[in-house]
Amino acid sequence: TMSTSSQPSSDATIVKVGWIQKRGTDLHLFFHLSKERVFSEDRSRFYAAEIILAVKYLHEHKVVYRDLKLENLLLDSDGHIKLTDFGLCKEDITYGSTTKTFCGTPEYLAPEVLEDNDYGHAVDWWGVGVVMYEMMCGRLPFYNRDHEVLFELILTVQIREDVKFPARITDNARSVLSGLLEKSPTQRLGGGPDDAKEVMKHIFFETINWDDILNKKVKPPFRPTVKSPTDVSNFDEDFTKEIPQLTPPEGDLPDIAEESEAFEQFSFNPEKGSNIPS
Repeated sequence: TMSTSSQPSSDATIVKVGWIQKRGTDLHLFFHLSKERVFSEDRSRFYAAEIILAVKYLHEHKVVYRDLKLENLLLDSDGHIKLTDFGLCKEDITYGSTTKTFCGTPEYLAPEVLEDNDYGHAVDWWGVGVVMYEMMCGRLPFYNRDHEVLFELILTVQIREDVKFPARITDNARSVLSGLLEKSPTQRLGGGPDDAKEVMKHIFFETINWDDILNKKVKPPFRPTVKSPTDVSNFDEDFTKEIPQLTPPEGDLPDIAEESEAFEQFSFNPEKGSNIPS
């Protein structure tokens, strides 16, 4: 669930934008992959299909996500994918329009970002390719602790020619991964005007009924065991042991009750209170 709330600051030229997410019993996909090492192609295909539809929705609403990675993918209590953390999103980007900000997570950066070129929707399909590669191969397609070496690998290593896939990876899987991890954004799978539809038509997804995926009619390949809304057994202890640090607000805040329309369709409303159980 995603919404935006804008608040004018003391400086009339600055607007503070907040991304609000619904609280829930969602679980890290990264945690489950780290335990199982790899996912089957069928399981990876299901997750990839739901991720693709999430990216498709964002692009249709002129938003480039820019930070697609395993750590930002959650599973809900039924096993469906949820995309989280919209802090690096760029709005008002349609097909053909671009931005240039250098941002993202090093291992997932697209070549055009590293080269400081203008970029658009295609960066998200690169991210989909990296995530799919991780799920099916059990490792990142490009990795080095030294970021300079890592960036050189991303810019120079050709997936089609230089990367040796595990023997279990089918030809269709190799094809979709190679297409998504194409260096040139204009030649990349999904990089054309058809955007997500180009990815959805790839033979790797020929068994997918996209309407059923969208309407959650397909049974997820894995359903997490969740004992209660506060059960954190599906999260890495590195996260659950952390002490929360709250960022104090800057300056005086406006009366939140005056901004109640920003909270429509959310569990909390400053006038109505919260319907989330404590």
